[in-house]
Amino acid sequence: MRMAPTDMPFTDQDHRLMRMALQEAEAAFEAGEVPVGAVVAANGRVLARARNQTELLRDVTAHAELVAAASAAQALGGKFLPGCTVYVTLEPCPMCAGALFWFRPERIVYGAPDPKRGQSLYSPSLYHPKTVVHQGLMAEEAAGLLQEFFRLRRE
Repeated sequence: MRMAPTDMPFTDQDHRLMRMALQEAEAAFEAGEVPVGAVVAANGRVLARARNQTELLRDVTAHAELVAAASAAQALGGKFLPGCTVYVTLEPCPMCAGALFWFRPERIVYGAPDPKRGQSLYSPSLYHPKTVVHQGLMAEEAAGLLQEFFRLRRE
Protein backbone atom coordinates (compact mmCIF):
# COMPACT_ATOMS: atom_id res chain seq x y z
CA MET A 1 0.00 0.00 0.00
CA ARG A 2 1.30 3.38 -0.92
CA MET A 3 0.27 6.25 1.35
CA ALA A 4 -0.09 9.55 -0.45
CA PRO A 5 1.07 12.70 1.27
CA THR A 6 -1.65 14.07 3.52
CA ASP A 7 -1.16 17.55 2.07
CA MET A 8 -1.89 16.32 -1.44
CA PRO A 9 -4.45 18.62 -3.02
CA PHE A 10 -7.68 16.81 -3.69
CA THR A 11 -9.47 17.47 -6.97
CA ASP A 12 -12.92 18.98 -7.36
CA GLN A 13 -14.07 15.52 -8.41
CA ASP A 14 -12.69 14.03 -5.18
CA HIS A 15 -14.64 16.63 -3.19
CA ARG A 16 -17.83 16.00 -5.17
CA LEU A 17 -17.64 12.25 -4.63
CA MET A 18 -16.77 12.55 -0.93
CA ARG A 19 -19.78 14.86 -0.52
CA MET A 20 -21.89 12.01 -1.91
CA ALA A 21 -20.32 9.65 0.63
CA LEU A 22 -21.16 12.18 3.37
CA GLN A 23 -24.78 12.22 2.15
CA GLU A 24 -24.81 8.44 2.58
CA ALA A 25 -23.36 8.85 6.08
CA GLU A 26 -26.10 11.36 6.93
CA ALA A 27 -28.73 8.88 5.73
CA ALA A 28 -27.14 6.21 7.94
CA PHE A 29 -27.30 8.64 10.87
CA GLU A 30 -31.03 9.20 10.25
CA ALA A 31 -31.57 5.43 10.10
CA GLY A 32 -29.84 4.87 13.44
CA GLU A 33 -26.72 3.36 11.89
CA VAL A 34 -23.17 4.48 12.65
CA PRO A 35 -22.86 7.32 10.11
CA VAL A 36 -20.38 6.06 7.56
CA GLY A 37 -20.94 6.40 3.84
CA ALA A 38 -19.06 5.24 0.76
CA VAL A 39 -19.00 5.81 -2.98
CA VAL A 40 -17.12 3.83 -5.62
CA ALA A 41 -16.35 5.66 -8.84
CA ALA A 42 -14.35 5.14 -12.01
CA ASN A 43 -13.37 8.11 -14.16
CA GLY A 44 -15.78 10.30 -12.19
CA ARG A 45 -18.71 7.96 -12.86
CA VAL A 46 -20.44 6.64 -9.76
CA LEU A 47 -20.72 2.86 -9.80
CA ALA A 48 -22.15 2.42 -6.30
CA ARG A 49 -23.17 4.34 -3.19
CA ALA A 50 -23.78 2.80 0.21
CA ARG A 51 -24.05 3.44 3.92
CA ASN A 52 -23.54 1.32 6.98
CA GLN A 53 -26.36 -1.21 7.22
CA THR A 54 -25.28 -3.39 10.12
CA GLU A 55 -28.43 -2.73 12.15
CA LEU A 56 -30.83 -2.95 9.21
CA LEU A 57 -29.38 -6.19 7.89
CA ARG A 58 -28.31 -7.54 11.29
CA ASP A 59 -24.96 -8.20 9.68
CA VAL A 60 -21.73 -7.04 11.31
CA THR A 61 -19.99 -7.10 7.91
CA ALA A 62 -22.42 -4.64 6.27
CA HIS A 63 -20.00 -1.72 6.45
CA ALA A 64 -20.50 1.05 3.91
CA GLU A 65 -17.32 0.47 1.92
CA LEU A 66 -17.92 -3.28 1.64
CA VAL A 67 -21.51 -2.87 0.49
CA ALA A 68 -20.43 -0.25 -2.07
CA ALA A 69 -17.43 -2.26 -3.28
CA ALA A 70 -19.48 -5.43 -3.78
CA SER A 71 -22.15 -3.51 -5.66
CA ALA A 72 -19.57 -1.76 -7.86
CA ALA A 73 -17.78 -5.02 -8.69
CA GLN A 74 -21.11 -6.52 -9.69
CA ALA A 75 -21.84 -3.48 -11.88
CA LEU A 76 -18.47 -3.99 -13.57
CA GLY A 77 -19.24 -7.67 -14.10
CA GLY A 78 -16.33 -9.01 -12.10
CA LYS A 79 -14.84 -9.29 -8.65
CA PHE A 80 -12.21 -6.54 -8.87
CA LEU A 81 -12.39 -2.74 -9.02
CA PRO A 82 -9.80 -1.83 -11.67
CA GLY A 83 -9.40 1.90 -12.19
CA CYS A 84 -11.79 2.63 -9.31
CA THR A 85 -11.59 4.90 -6.32
CA VAL A 86 -13.38 4.00 -3.08
CA TYR A 87 -14.43 7.11 -1.14
CA VAL A 88 -15.33 6.43 2.48
CA THR A 89 -16.04 8.91 5.25
CA LEU A 90 -14.16 6.96 7.95
CA GLU A 91 -10.83 5.15 7.80
CA PRO A 92 -11.54 1.50 6.99
CA CYS A 93 -11.31 -1.01 9.82
CA PRO A 94 -9.04 -4.06 9.43
CA MET A 95 -11.94 -6.18 8.13
CA CYS A 96 -12.76 -3.64 5.42
CA ALA A 97 -9.11 -3.00 4.56
CA GLY A 98 -8.60 -6.74 4.16
CA ALA A 99 -11.63 -7.06 1.91
CA LEU A 100 -10.58 -4.01 -0.11
CA PHE A 101 -7.24 -5.76 -0.64
CA TRP A 102 -9.10 -8.39 -2.65
CA PHE A 103 -11.24 -5.87 -4.56
CA ARG A 104 -7.98 -4.14 -5.63
CA PRO A 105 -9.19 -0.58 -6.20
CA GLU A 106 -6.71 1.87 -7.67
CA ARG A 107 -7.29 4.34 -4.84
CA ILE A 108 -8.94 4.61 -1.45
CA VAL A 109 -9.80 8.10 -0.21
CA TYR A 110 -11.05 8.39 3.34
CA GLY A 111 -12.15 11.26 5.52
CA ALA A 112 -11.83 10.93 9.27
CA PRO A 113 -9.16 8.75 10.86
CA ASP A 114 -10.32 6.04 13.25
CA PRO A 115 -7.83 6.10 16.13
CA LYS A 116 -9.56 3.20 17.93
CA ARG A 117 -10.30 0.73 15.15
CA GLY A 118 -8.72 2.01 11.95
CA GLN A 119 -6.48 -0.02 9.69
CA SER A 120 -3.57 2.36 10.30
CA LEU A 121 -3.19 0.90 13.80
CA TYR A 122 -1.98 -2.34 12.23
CA SER A 123 1.29 -3.14 10.61
CA PRO A 124 1.90 -4.32 8.04
CA SER A 125 -0.82 -2.60 6.07
CA LEU A 126 -3.79 -4.70 5.02
CA TYR A 127 -4.31 -2.74 1.78
CA HIS A 128 -3.17 -4.08 -1.59
CA PRO A 129 0.37 -2.86 -2.35
CA LYS A 130 -0.75 -1.23 -5.62
CA THR A 131 -3.61 0.68 -3.99
CA VAL A 132 -2.86 4.31 -3.23
CA VAL A 133 -4.48 5.55 -0.03
CA HIS A 134 -5.29 9.22 0.57
CA GLN A 135 -6.47 10.37 3.97
CA GLY A 136 -8.17 13.41 5.43
CA LEU A 137 -10.57 14.54 2.70
CA MET A 138 -13.44 16.37 4.44
CA ALA A 139 -12.29 14.78 7.70
CA GLU A 140 -13.83 17.46 9.92
CA GLU A 141 -17.31 16.98 8.44
CA ALA A 142 -17.10 13.20 8.73
CA ALA A 143 -15.74 13.30 12.28
CA GLY A 144 -18.37 15.83 13.33
CA LEU A 145 -21.18 13.60 12.14
CA LEU A 146 -19.73 10.62 14.02
CA GLN A 147 -19.22 12.68 17.19
CA GLU A 148 -22.80 13.96 17.08
CA PHE A 149 -24.16 10.44 16.54
CA PHE A 150 -22.32 9.02 19.55
CA ARG A 151 -23.09 12.07 21.69
CA LEU A 152 -26.81 11.52 21.09
CA ARG A 153 -26.48 7.80 21.82
CA ARG A 154 -24.88 8.53 25.20
CA GLU A 155 -27.73 10.87 26.24
